Amino acid sequence: MMITHSSAFGEQRVLLHNLSWRTFETLIDELGETRSSRLTYHQGELEIMAPASNHEQANRMIEGLVVVLLEELDLEFKRTGSFTCKRDDLERGAEPDSCYYIQHEAQVRNKAPIDLNRDPPPDLVVEVEYSQSALPKLQLYAAMGVPEFWRYDGDKLYMYQLIAGTYEQCQHSLAFSQINVAKISDFLEDGKQHGELKMTKSFRHWVKKQLG
Repeated sequence: MMITHSSAFGEQRVLLHNLSWRTFETLIDELGETRSSRLTYHQGELEIMAPASNHEQANRMIEGLVVVLLEELDLEFKRTGSFTCKRDDLERGAEPDSCYYIQHEAQVRNKAPIDLNRDPPPDLVVEVEYSQSALPKLQLYAAMGVPEFWRYDGDKLYMYQLIAGTYEQCQHSLAFSQINVAKISDFLEDGKQHGELKMTKSFRHWVKKQLG
C-alpha cells in the first residue's frame, strides 16, 4: 500500500492506494461519526482529507446562504451534513462537506439512517476544495446519480448539473432556478471582509429583491 500526501491552505490530503472496499467500510465503522476528516473511496484508492478552520468556515458560510435560499423560496429540506454517501454495488463512497435533500426531501424525511443502496441520493452536494482532490469527484457523484454538485475553491463557486449521466458546468442552479446562485461567490468574499452576519443579511435582502 503506497501513501501520497498533499497539503494546501485549507486542508491536508492523504491518498492511499490498493485498498479494498471492505477496508473502506471497516474504516468508516471504526472511525465513527465524531471526526472532522472526510473519506472518499474510488476504484481502490482512499483519500483522507483533514480540513483546517478556514475550510470549515467556508462550508458553514455556504450552508448559511443555502438555508436563506431555501427559506425565501419556501422549499422544505433536510440537511444531512457530511454523512457517508456510498453505494455497495458501485464500490464508491464519499463524505461531502454538506448535502441537502430538497426535491426528494419527503422520501427521506423520517429515514434514519439513509441508505443510498435503496434511497435516493442527495439533491445537492457541496464540497469546499482549496486543493484539488486526487480522486474524480465529478465521476463519483455522477455514478451515484446526485443531480447537482457545487465546488468552492476559496474564490469561486462552480456549479454542475447531471445531464445524461455526466456533469456539465452551468451558470444556474437546478434546485434554485429562480436565483443567480453564482453570485454566492461575491457574498462569500463580503463575508470574509465584513463578517457572516452582515453577509447573511445582505444576501437575504438581495434574494428578496430578485424574487420581486
